[in-house]
Amino acid sequence: MSELIAPVVDGVVQQAATETGNKSTRGTNEVGKDAFLQLLVCQIQHQDPLQPSTDTEYISQLATFSQLEQLQNLNASYENTQAFSLVGKSVVLKTSKEGEKLSYVSGTVDFINMSGKNVKLSVNGSLYDLNQLYSVIDEQYLLEQGLPSLKQEYSFTYDAKAPTPLNFEVNLGEGDTKASEVAVLLDGKVLDASLYSLEGNVVTIRSEAFADLPNGTYKPAVVFNDPYYTTISDEITVQVINSEATQKPENEDGQNSEEGATEE
Repeated sequence: MSELIAPVVDGVVQQAATETGNKSTRGTNEVGKDAFLQLLVCQIQHQDPLQPSTDTEYISQLATFSQLEQLQNLNASYENTQAFSLVGKSVVLKTSKEGEKLSYVSGTVDFINMSGKNVKLSVNGSLYDLNQLYSVIDEQYLLEQGLPSLKQEYSFTYDAKAPTPLNFEVNLGEGDTKASEVAVLLDGKVLDASLYSLEGNVVTIRSEAFADLPNGTYKPAVVFNDPYYTTISDEITVQVINSEATQKPENEDGQNSEEGATEE
């Protein structure tokens, strides 16, 4: 019990060093169960002999101590549960030491190491304390970051009297979701491969692809050959002007008259 006794100066319990010399009780702003016991022992030692504390007071204090201990155990159990839920997650950890510039390391949590009360995360072959955890990254977010995309939104004007090809840049993606080819849909139809090309990160749609389109606004779609066949259909707008092509009239079945005559 002697190791639980700490000196009191001006009504404040002083920090008591442990046998190792490098560990101490928590600061005065955070009362743990050890500090609570120290307070209780001090109270018993310094009580007024003429007005000693009653059994009821001690029982109440011991009940409070029991509740405190249960809350601490519950908190430790929650931390362990939280740690185990991180296995397989992508995380960012703070790795700087005292006096060093703040730095970070990212990776996937491989396993959890339980050493006494210390919980450590294994990331990239190294162990880190749970309190070094900086952020947890959603897998869907990581997936979206690696998917193919367009560099930006594009808006073109195609003048049928001065036809020119249209060029736009794409991001083919990264890692397992990287694409190597694209397909282009225009006016609901897949363009022939001879009407567009991919060189590096630049897609070129030849002017012949727009030759038969009437005046109007079109939204070409780009389909990548990544594992998810990522399709982008709302980031390119083409305004066709000065076209002599006319919209073919539709019959009652929703087909244009020329197609209907061919089928007959």
